[in-house]
Amino acid sequence: MNTTTLPPLMIAPAQVSRGTGILPHMGAAIAALGTRPLVIGGERSLAQAEPWLTPALQDLTTATATYGADCSEATLARLSDAIAAHQADLIIGVGGGKALDTAKLAAHQAQLPVVTIPTSAATCAAWTALSNVYSEAGAFLYDVALARCPDLLILDYDLVATAPQRTLIAGIGDALAKWYEGSVSSGDSDQTLIIAAVQQARVLRDLLLQKTPAALAEPGGAVWREVVDACVLLAGVMGGLGGAQCRTVAAHAVHNGLTHLAESHGILHGEKVAYGILVQLRLEEIAQQSSLAYTSRQQLMQFYQAIGLPQTLADMGLGDVRVSDLQRAADITCRPQSDIHHLPFSVTPAALMGALVTTTTEEMKVKKSQAASQTATPVHPSAARSR
Repeated sequence: MNTTTLPPLMIAPAQVSRGTGILPHMGAAIAALGTRPLVIGGERSLAQAEPWLTPALQDLTTATATYGADCSEATLARLSDAIAAHQADLIIGVGGGKALDTAKLAAHQAQLPVVTIPTSAATCAAWTALSNVYSEAGAFLYDVALARCPDLLILDYDLVATAPQRTLIAGIGDALAKWYEGSVSSGDSDQTLIIAAVQQARVLRDLLLQKTPAALAEPGGAVWREVVDACVLLAGVMGGLGGAQCRTVAAHAVHNGLTHLAESHGILHGEKVAYGILVQLRLEEIAQQSSLAYTSRQQLMQFYQAIGLPQTLADMGLGDVRVSDLQRAADITCRPQSDIHHLPFSVTPAALMGALVTTTTEEMKVKKSQAASQTATPVHPSAARSR
């Protein structure tokens, strides 16, 4: 009898605890996973979390290690030594996306359980079974699929509320990409879980578009907590359900390419991804003469303007980057293994350069008959790309 084995799904953390002021009371849940934790984070994140984290760890034998600036191979080697020196039986990651990616990957390599404690809502890294690895210079190199999602995710809204509002806005940009990328890479799938993942991404987008203004107007309030949940938790659900088949596309590929510019390192991950969404839509608009992509781009531009997400290179402080450097980033973005090639058409560095500098253009070069055809053509129910 023929058998088919599908890849395992890493859908969600084993336990998610969320609430206001809960972290100091999570000692028992943490101790159930290990009694000699190594806490990994950045200096600022560890200082930020200290008043909440210290009471939770008071009965454990704890050591602390900073990860530096990036989740890099050198950092991981240094942390491996720290794990051995402390005889750690548990890893606790505290901080933003890079700190949590580092902690998850260090735990994966040491085959230890891991607890993730986000100090901002800038990414869904606290949820996912994935880590991104960067060079010592901060350039994206590759990602690593992990054996499982975190064993425990602790989302303390009081702790997250101490982060600058810019981090939440960046998280909104990163979470929005789930729809704009997933609907391209996987919107025509007929697989049940892929359909569910893409539809979840559309729900995520709609929630963010509707709730963000009220959330930003009242940090720490009820609607703000819902948006934090969307960015940290719900954004992770799509990748959990869809796995590798719900791929990132051009928005994250543009981010990855821009990380090779030293001038981009002060820009948050989600800010670069948000800009990358506009680049992706511009590519679709030009290559496919897509009126839907044009309409989506115009809608997002208004939303970005209202909340402070970047629409152009200049908005990110990259307006004066040399053309040769931008060309290098475009070349890297278009390497054969890049996620940008999950677009349903070929992309050259020259085409990407054109999109990078025209993200706010008002032109819509599409024939009326083509626009009417785009509007009238039924779409696959899993995508419903009325963006």
